[in-house]
Amino acid sequence: MVDNVNETIWLTQDAFDKLTKELEYLKGDGRSEVAEKIARARDEGDLKENGGYHAAREEQGQMEARILQLEDMLRRAQVGEATATDEAAPGTLVTVAYFGDEDDTDQFLLGSREVMGLDDSVDIQVFSPQSPLGSAVVGRKIGEATSFEAPNGKTIEVTVVAVEPFQG
Repeated sequence: MVDNVNETIWLTQDAFDKLTKELEYLKGDGRSEVAEKIARARDEGDLKENGGYHAAREEQGQMEARILQLEDMLRRAQVGEATATDEAAPGTLVTVAYFGDEDDTDQFLLGSREVMGLDDSVDIQVFSPQSPLGSAVVGRKIGEATSFEAPNGKTIEVTVVAVEPFQG
């Protein structure tokens, strides 16, 4: 297990299984299918002006990059379910109040859509632990205030109002 929260990838068992299945497909059938596309396009003749060949090679490059990404994520994965806590951590729903104003709050998932196994149909804001807001709240307990620098350079103050396990 990696001690640095920014290096650990927190996954539910479902997300881990989904990503493992995707990796197996890409390394097996996915590679075979792209290799066949490249071979078919190569048989069409001049490669310099062969759009199908170049598209298949681009697809191959993207797939190999995805394989590397998945291998890295799964290697760094910490698998488990979020437990009840009063501390903001990857895999939790965090509610923050801006500038101490209980009427100006946001709730978000601290993690990654992809890593948590969420598709686009799940309507929730997601901030990674590496984002400015995410890194500011990681490890903070309910009632603790912190601040972060927004992309526009302004300092934003937030107070952690609630933390609960994500049950997505």
